[in-house]
Amino acid sequence: MANDKQEKRKLTAAEKKKNLPESSKKQKKSPAAEPGGCFFVGEPVPAATARERWPERFENQKGGKNESSAGKCDEEEEFLQARCHYSQAQVDDVVYNLNDDAYIKGEEGMPDYIGRIVELFKATNNKFYFTARWFFKAEDTVIKDQSSFHDPRRIFLSNLTNVNLLDCIVSKISIERVSPNVDLDRKEMTIPRCDFYYDMSYSPEYSTFANLPTDNTRASSETTSTISSELVTDGSEDSSSDRESEKSEMKLLDLYSGCGAMSTGLCHGANIAGVNLVTRWAVDLNEFACQSLKKNHPETEVRNEKAEDFLLLIKEWEKLCKRFSLLGNAKLHSRSSNAILDEDDEVLVEEAKTPPGEFEVGKLVGICFGDPNEMGTQGLNFKVRWKGYGPSDDTWEPIDGLSKCEEKICDFVSNGYRSNILPLPGDVDVICGGPPCQGISGFNRFRNYKAPLEDPKNRQMVAFMDIVEYLKPKFVLMENVVDILKFAGGHLGRYALCRLVCMNYQARLGMMAAGCYGLPQFRMRVFLWGAQPTEKLPPYPLPTHDVVSRGNSASEFEQNMVAYDKDKQCNLEKVLLLGDAISDLPPVTNDECRDEMPYDKAPTTDFQRYIRSFKRDFDDCGDSSRKKSLQKAILYDHRPLCLNDDDYQRVCQIPKRKGANFRDLPGVVFGADKKVQWDPNVERVYLPSGKPLVPDYAMSFVRGTSPKPFGRLWYDETVATVVTRAEPHNQVILHPEQDRVLTIRENARLQGFPDSYKYIQVGNAVAVPVARGLGYVLGQAIKGICGSEPLIQLPQSFPFCLGRICDTKGAAVIRQTPTD
Repeated sequence: MANDKQEKRKLTAAEKKKNLPESSKKQKKSPAAEPGGCFFVGEPVPAATARERWPERFENQKGGKNESSAGKCDEEEEFLQARCHYSQAQVDDVVYNLNDDAYIKGEEGMPDYIGRIVELFKATNNKFYFTARWFFKAEDTVIKDQSSFHDPRRIFLSNLTNVNLLDCIVSKISIERVSPNVDLDRKEMTIPRCDFYYDMSYSPEYSTFANLPTDNTRASSETTSTISSELVTDGSEDSSSDRESEKSEMKLLDLYSGCGAMSTGLCHGANIAGVNLVTRWAVDLNEFACQSLKKNHPETEVRNEKAEDFLLLIKEWEKLCKRFSLLGNAKLHSRSSNAILDEDDEVLVEEAKTPPGEFEVGKLVGICFGDPNEMGTQGLNFKVRWKGYGPSDDTWEPIDGLSKCEEKICDFVSNGYRSNILPLPGDVDVICGGPPCQGISGFNRFRNYKAPLEDPKNRQMVAFMDIVEYLKPKFVLMENVVDILKFAGGHLGRYALCRLVCMNYQARLGMMAAGCYGLPQFRMRVFLWGAQPTEKLPPYPLPTHDVVSRGNSASEFEQNMVAYDKDKQCNLEKVLLLGDAISDLPPVTNDECRDEMPYDKAPTTDFQRYIRSFKRDFDDCGDSSRKKSLQKAILYDHRPLCLNDDDYQRVCQIPKRKGANFRDLPGVVFGADKKVQWDPNVERVYLPSGKPLVPDYAMSFVRGTSPKPFGRLWYDETVATVVTRAEPHNQVILHPEQDRVLTIRENARLQGFPDSYKYIQVGNAVAVPVARGLGYVLGQAIKGICGSEPLIQLPQSFPFCLGRICDTKGAAVIRQTPTD
């Protein structure tokens, strides 16, 4: 039962039509096509020239349907063959030339639309026509109701065209092309006097906003046959293709990092592509997730705090750096993770003497913004190491209380600046993260459908974009659940896309299923790319594996699903199943408590060999000092969430067969209405605790229609989605043959974490193979060698690559490394 979503179907005529402005969906009708005020001017274009520029107008089409590039947006349109073409036309006493911009009649009662005249011709039916290439206002794009953020003069050039009668031209308008600029104030100064301006292209395919070419020429020779060439993202002198990306370090900030799956995969994938991407900073509110990330990536500056507080902190940090004249200081310009302040780096600061009876500040060892002492006051705080005391006596002190410690503050800030403990605007190359949007959860009975961003549980989306706006990274990658495209008409997804485009970022939105990249888990997620105008906009990696479908995408965004076209031949690896991932792991019981244990059998699948590869592939992104601890085959965290006595007794009675669940317990029948019911002929069974064997919540879950409570997985199945807390009450999470839920390690494998990755919270993590594929295409974009297409095929054997070499041109060549 291979997933047919794996093969991306081509858009139907109706869908292509849906992506056009309303005025372009059908030919406008008028009383007469050739009245005195609507006609062509001058001599026709020479026949040979016209046939060369518009060949489809002269082809002898069978069946009478329009299959030309000019009319393909509506396959039901009558195909229009031309008698002759013209370079000028007059409508209502105004002369229009090819490539002039004009208002085009909208539907009755609707605003006029905006188009560029790219063809003028008299058809064989003796009527006069023009082909319009459409501009999109922000509200006409996928952004829709979020368009209020945009300058109303800003429009986007598309490659969509269609044919209209000549008298549909309303009036000439002035549209200027301007160069995109990350500095919005500077860009505003470059906009000339005009009705509208454009600096990006828009394509409904993957909701893409992208660079236009650097050539600003609008020659009269522009035709519909050259549409696609203008939409190619330019990799000009300003692109990063000339960087020595393999030598220089690219810095990544992981927001809402969890245990670091997204950044780990991105860095590994970028490394395969020949780019040295390193997670320099990570931020998460979950203390245990931060501990996991730091344990596995000690080189990363991990901060356990709210994203909003982190934003306020880095703003204060920039002020401190300016206060001590660090920004632009040539002596302090060289910054690295191991730098310290030289003894001769003098800063003239007068230190006040500490009065008798007061504690003396030894040094400052930390900084945060918030209320670490829970005093009800937010502000900038330093962690103080008191003179004569150890780390256990450190305290957080507000900066206002350290007025006599100017020199200590200066020392801390100077050293912190040199060692990059916090990012400044321009320091970050890549920001990635998955801002939680708990306000759209189906478990939230008070969801705000009308204004989702007013729900505090959804404000992290705003915080994420605010951090991007402040730090201005070169690339952005945001991940989230598909519900951001479903809930409230996709309000949150549209908001995220809109914010990036408003900040002058190129943007592209796609949906990817984890199972398509070598995991026995479906797990559909949304990924939003952003790239500054000076960079290449990264594509999405095409699937490497077939997959069993376990969910639906948002219908309006179905064309954003990352998949192959149906009519394109693709050689995908076979579906990965649960048994492929966990069959080599030793049996454990419900009360297993060992953190470490030996393997009891050899791996039997490529996936198992890869996942047990002693971190060979992850060492490129981590700390080499840990290599010694990876030389022996130790299995970490192969223990389950320990069930309470009642749940354990319930699990023990679930049959060990495919599809078994609570419905197999005594006293439950499956009715004709496809709902569970109590069997009137069976007396209800109770546990020794006095609680029922079949709990009421299992019978009422999803109104009695769901088989998930106490469901048992099977080896030839895939998991829908790995969850944060592996409880059996409302999900299929039981081991096929053992009376327990899946272990931490089993869940980690389903997410693609190597067995050497310890102490992890995997439920909210991005699947590592997906992040690795995205990291590879990011590396291609950083090097400036990817094209303008939204999809790219990964190298052969990419799913389980364990090393890489580079060819003479710097392109990555995947190398399969055998393991025991």
